[in-house]
Amino acid sequence: MNTAAIPPAHGLPGPRARAVPVLRALGATARARTAGPAPGRPLHWLLIGYPLWWALGLGQFAFWVFAVPMAAELLRRHRATGLRLPPGFTLWALFLVWCAVGLALIGTNPAGTVPDSGSLTGALVRLASYLALTVVLLYVGNLSRRELPDLAVARSLGWLCLATVAGGMLGLLAPEFEFTAPTERLLPAGLAADPYVQDLLHPASAQIMDVLGYESARPKAPWEYTNTWGNMLSLLVLWLAVGWLWRGPRPAPGAARPGSWWRPLAAGAAVAVSAAPIVYSLNRALWAGLALTVALVLVQLLRAGRILAVGAATAAATAVLALALLTPLVDIVLERMDSPHSDDGRAATSLAAVEAANASPVLGWGTTRDMVGSSESIAIGPSPECPGCGNHTIGNNGQLWLLLVANGWVGTALFLAFFGYTAWRHRDDTTLVGSAALLTVLLLFWYMFFYVALTGPLAVTMIAVALLWRRGTRPLPPAPPAAASAPVGTVPPQEAEPEARGGA
Repeated sequence: MNTAAIPPAHGLPGPRARAVPVLRALGATARARTAGPAPGRPLHWLLIGYPLWWALGLGQFAFWVFAVPMAAELLRRHRATGLRLPPGFTLWALFLVWCAVGLALIGTNPAGTVPDSGSLTGALVRLASYLALTVVLLYVGNLSRRELPDLAVARSLGWLCLATVAGGMLGLLAPEFEFTAPTERLLPAGLAADPYVQDLLHPASAQIMDVLGYESARPKAPWEYTNTWGNMLSLLVLWLAVGWLWRGPRPAPGAARPGSWWRPLAAGAAVAVSAAPIVYSLNRALWAGLALTVALVLVQLLRAGRILAVGAATAAATAVLALALLTPLVDIVLERMDSPHSDDGRAATSLAAVEAANASPVLGWGTTRDMVGSSESIAIGPSPECPGCGNHTIGNNGQLWLLLVANGWVGTALFLAFFGYTAWRHRDDTTLVGSAALLTVLLLFWYMFFYVALTGPLAVTMIAVALLWRRGTRPLPPAPPAAASAPVGTVPPQEAEPEARGGA
């Protein structure tokens, strides 16, 4: 008897009809399990979970760890559809080649430096970080804007901004807070006790430094140094504004407005609270960078024709400044301005970096070197009478100076040309996401004089480059009629892209 020919009773589907959707669901589940993490999920795990990775002692090496699943996804896509590269990537690829070739010069001793002060380990760590961030760039750029919405990236970066603000407050309220991370316990005792390894792996809330003539706490959690903390906060606050203060596009008449009401409140509170750690960080470059950011935002608003927004932003900035002048924080700012502290040392090492690049303009010297003496004395080693004396490291006072001593004038030009070309190519993007990404890239050219960009700040810059690249080459496709369950960190289709004109 052919049961397949018998129609189902009472209008119910037959066994085969009922089995089809079940088999399809099982097949989809099997494919999802074999395809690896959902698109974009490693990036969200990296950014949102960074405080956990910091507490585990991974620190900047978390970017290496998460580059592995990102690289696996890129390899899978390359086999399936090919790998896309951003415009100007040849410049960046040549820079990576320059870094690798420069390793051959680490054993040489430039004039005016301590013999054998070049560290192969440090050079390899930097090269590995550049490679890991290259993977991040290609990963974000090769995912479509439907797979990894721009707003989802902005919100993950916003979470990282909140973690940075919280770490700054921890540094003020509990400056002595520190603990031994699990990663430290796995290392040999001698290696774990190395000062450089301690900076990278040992979680601590603040750096206790004598800047104002007395010891004070400069917040740094969850980053390695207080300068890195300031650099990261300056970059991430742009993405907090885009991902958290903006509540999505204007809905149709009668429709509910997308977005969560608590995000703007949390973002506003975080910005207000961040004033204290920003001031107590004593980072003058951060203070100037924030002022520069406000100026760039106003320029973007003017370019977009948002005159009312320019007036509102100017009034808000003026009000914030007026309120700050009424608080004790202004005394710290004035005290810092009267305490140059490291200015002479920075000037000496910057000049030494230029001289090192002049001596080896093509390849540089592969890595940093220790200069003989300092701006205060040719004596070797600090002393109670001359705490500023000693062998300062050439290249640790800013990304520009690091590039000059490690990669020469040619390598420096390749590095800066890649980001300069990206900014110029996308200069006309005045959307919210486009403006935030463009300003992130432009701020690199300010902070490179004062802060080393590796690893966190350059990671944010690479993500910004990838977003500009995607927006400039691939328009957002129409939303599918029925959205499946979204992976962690994604947003509903109606919230996916803040396209409103008007800057960050």
